[in-house]
Order: sequence, then C-alpha cells, then structure tokens
Amino acid sequence: MKIAVLGTGLMGAPIAANLAAAGHAVRVWNRTRAKAEPLAAKGATVTDSPAEAVEGAEVVLTVLNDGATVTAAMQDAAPSLSHDAVWIQASTVGVAFTEDHIALARSLGLEFVDAPVLGSTKPAAEGKLVVLASGADELRERVQPVFDVIGARTMWVGEAGASSKLKLVANSWVLALTAAVGEAVSLAEASGIDPKLFLEAVSGGAVDCAYLQTKGNAVIERSFPPAFTVQNALKDALLVNEAAVRANVRLDVAQASSARLNRAVTKGHGGEDMAASYYASHE
Repeated sequence: MKIAVLGTGLMGAPIAANLAAAGHAVRVWNRTRAKAEPLAAKGATVTDSPAEAVEGAEVVLTVLNDGATVTAAMQDAAPSLSHDAVWIQASTVGVAFTEDHIALARSLGLEFVDAPVLGSTKPAAEGKLVVLASGADELRERVQPVFDVIGARTMWVGEAGASSKLKLVANSWVLALTAAVGEAVSLAEASGIDPKLFLEAVSGGAVDCAYLQTKGNAVIERSFPPAFTVQNALKDALLVNEAAVRANVRLDVAQASSARLNRAVTKGHGGEDMAASYYASHE
C-alpha cells in the first residue's frame, strides 16, 4: 500500500519504520525534518510538506502531538489528497478535536478511521501496540493491513470517535498509576525507608503489576529516558479532564494528576519520561 505518515516523533518514527519494513511504500513528513531523516535509511521517502507526503497515498496516517497540529497538517495536505484515501487518525487529541476531524474528513472527501493506540515507544518499535479503532465497518479490511504491522491487537469499538473516548479512559488509569508510583516512592524515601522494600513487599501480590515495577525502579534510579514524556502526559491529562466535564462526571484523581504533571513541567522535567512527575512531590 501507499501510505503517508504525518508525524515522526517518538511514536510516529517506529510506526513508519515498521510499515516500510513490511514492504509498504511509505512517505513521511515531520515539522522538524531532521527527526524524519533517519527513516530514509529504513526505506521511507522523506518529504518537505504534508502535501508532498500524501501524493498518491491510499492511506494517510497522522501521528502528531495534538489536535490543532493534526488539523493544520491535514489542511496543508488537502490539495494533494486522493479522494478515495482513508485517513487513520492515531494521535491522542480528545473528544472535541476528534469530532472536528470527522467533519474535516467529510469536507475533504476522505474516509475516516479513529485509531489511537495503547503503548509507548517500546511496543511501537516492536509492532506490538494495541490499536483502538472505530469507524465504518466497510473500512476494516482496507486498514487492517496497516494495523497488523503496527499492532499486536486491534479492537474495533463502534462508530468513529468511540475509540478516542476509550483511549482517554485508559489514559486516566495510567495517569493514576503513575501518580501513585511517584507518591509511594516519595513517601518511602522521605520516611527513611528503602523504596525497593515497597516494591518487594507488593511483588507478586494482588496489587502488583509490571507497570509499578518498571516505573518504580525508574524513579528509584532517577532514570527517565522518555517512553512518554511528562509534557505529553500533561496534555493527555487535560484531555481526560475535558472529557470528564463533557460527560458530567467528577474525576478527582485526574485533576490531581494534571496538577502534579504541571508542577513537574514547571520544575524542568517536561521532556523526561512521565515517571519524572515524581519530582512534583518535592520542593
């Protein structure tokens, strides 16, 4: 298939590389071209604009940071889009922007599949993301070859927009876990307890999980190479809270997570892994 990938950051780059390795004709664009350049050695064609990237594409895959950036890229691409193309929107952009993108796709004559993913850089590189897809039933066969490359599993969850809502539900859980890990380690350290004893105490029990052990050890070792940055986690936390307002439900933990992440960004940790929100517990 001829696939355009718009956005080659932490997630978009490995996704594009895997698609090229699988034999698809991949054209890529990124706002900072230098981030896309390494993909040329992996079989992708690096372009200078969204319009150049989407020329002749059967599938346009957006993997960008936020809703406004997605909108701008697709508007720039508009003159070169094939009207029988499918737009797969894989960025986490929230409910309101997803509604805007559905309308934009309609205005551009594109088919639209809402497909945010669960997973960070490691599963992205391994092609083991979980794809949360929603859209018209007749589009499934057309886009499944893409999902089979980038993901270990695809969940179809209804009409376009449903999967973005599900992604925010999942993100609310991840945000809560991340905050809890940072706070538990902070309390242990401040109390004069080796935080590794905490991880050992819960290990293998009902409240243990791989995420706790991974992020807990990262915090203890102060090792924060970004699988998903604090800044992006803050963006998603704000989207979760916007969704809560729309749904008329109160999410106290999500609100607190936003405040913690914002403090960590203010302290200069925005580019580190989201586990670095640990620093929000300290003056």
